[in-house]
Amino acid sequence: MKAIILAGGLGTRLSEETHLRPKPMVEIGGKPILWHIMKIYSAYGINEFIICCGYKGYLIKEYFANYSLHTSDVTFDMVNHSVEIHQHKTEPWKVTLVDTGEHTLTGGRLRRVAPYIQAGETFCFTYGDGVADIDIGALLEFHYQHGRWATVTAVQPPGRYGALQLSESRVTGFTEKPPGDGGLINGGFFVLSSNCLNLIEGDTCSWEQEPLTQLALKGELMAFKHYGFWQPMDTLRDKNHLETLWRDNRAPWKLW
Repeated sequence: MKAIILAGGLGTRLSEETHLRPKPMVEIGGKPILWHIMKIYSAYGINEFIICCGYKGYLIKEYFANYSLHTSDVTFDMVNHSVEIHQHKTEPWKVTLVDTGEHTLTGGRLRRVAPYIQAGETFCFTYGDGVADIDIGALLEFHYQHGRWATVTAVQPPGRYGALQLSESRVTGFTEKPPGDGGLINGGFFVLSSNCLNLIEGDTCSWEQEPLTQLALKGELMAFKHYGFWQPMDTLRDKNHLETLWRDNRAPWKLW
């Protein structure tokens, strides 16, 4: 099975980092968040990826072109013009990097990689800036059982601020970034039939608007409810929060 990952947006709300590199290449614990997302899928045996590149996509291509150098010890013999890689540690991944345009919207990016998806094929699809401790195996089982075209993972977003625990007017404790108001939102981590690609008209199509609306109206969209950890990296605050969790060995998404 393939996993398609959106990695082409401008990431303007994280401009402190994205003026130099695409958002999926912003690092958590010394590794791009894109790598973390791929490791989540790989933990469940999904090792074939299609990356939808756009803004500064060449940096993503260069990262994977030199992946062995990033993950292994290496000897450069300047006299003999040779390179020897030691302790090969690369993952069993097959990665296809597709230039889907710098200003293409999310649906258009998915449509542009349609040539790499066969008719009747089921595939995973997600955003390149969010991590979760989601059970991909259970997600796939849910999708196959209901038999519809599409499954979206519904998540409860974290609260933006810490919350006081009160007993009347006395503060009894403090909860850092508790869950939100109980409402569920689109958390990415889709499972889709190739039929969904026919609902995308072109580059100016946003996946979150026309296609998802049509799928819902057709009765072809089901929600897999995930109440565990889920965190997007929209802002520098989010990035620092993820970095702290990783540094302190408290990263719930580390399933490998």
